[in-house]
Amino acid sequence: MAPVTLEELQTSLRRVSGTDVTLTALRGAATRWTDNARQAATYRSGRVLLAGDAAHVHPPFGGQGLNLGVGDAMNLGWKLGAVVAGWAPEGLLDTYDAERRPLGAWVLDWTRAQIGVLRGDAKSAALREVVGDLLSTRAGTTYAVKKISGVDQRIDLLGDHPLVGRFVPDLWLRDGSRLADHGHDGGFLLLDRTPEGAFARLAAAWDGRVSSVTDDHATPTGVLVRPDGVVAWASDTTGNAAVTGLEATLHRWTGAPSSSPEHEPVG
Repeated sequence: MAPVTLEELQTSLRRVSGTDVTLTALRGAATRWTDNARQAATYRSGRVLLAGDAAHVHPPFGGQGLNLGVGDAMNLGWKLGAVVAGWAPEGLLDTYDAERRPLGAWVLDWTRAQIGVLRGDAKSAALREVVGDLLSTRAGTTYAVKKISGVDQRIDLLGDHPLVGRFVPDLWLRDGSRLADHGHDGGFLLLDRTPEGAFARLAAAWDGRVSSVTDDHATPTGVLVRPDGVVAWASDTTGNAAVTGLEATLHRWTGAPSSSPEHEPVG
């Protein structure tokens, strides 16, 4: 493909902006991109796994491709590590495609919508006016930024708590730290706010894979965070149902325990 010239860039800017802009120099390298948006039919085929641009391509708006690729790596990295370490539960690698491909498809549709706003026809110009009005509001800007950054993404996981499937929020603890500050070792992180530490005692059977942080009693009473920052389980209660739900989630994501779990619930 021929290099982008000063004249070509100037012509494009004049056409898109509708102004008689004049460029005097082209500094650095300019590249072309199109509204091409494609996605692999599957992110896994046996021992072959796709991530980043190998799994999805689309226009480079807002750094969404970078965000999406990093998200792929975070999701896949710890699962590959679990397989190599020998403790991965059956089917763990299959969850990579199930979790990441729907998010990739959503980003592709989002960039297609942005292309629709950028086109030079009268309908797109009218649409830009509407979108511009929405983005001039605080609610509209907040909505767009959350969508583009990916902080509003949710993975479809088992569990009915509103935190499940989302990235762990800023949960502040009594010592002034955030829960996420305790998750830098690359393992699972459990927040236990039960009076007697029932959740942490249960998770001790997965020592080496799960680390626990205790805090004053509050809601949520317990949160289990995966190594990629996604909440796998959360509860606002402390009874038998909460303990049973946590144990099932630990088995699902961290495999068999190293020792027999304690099943003493909080009253």
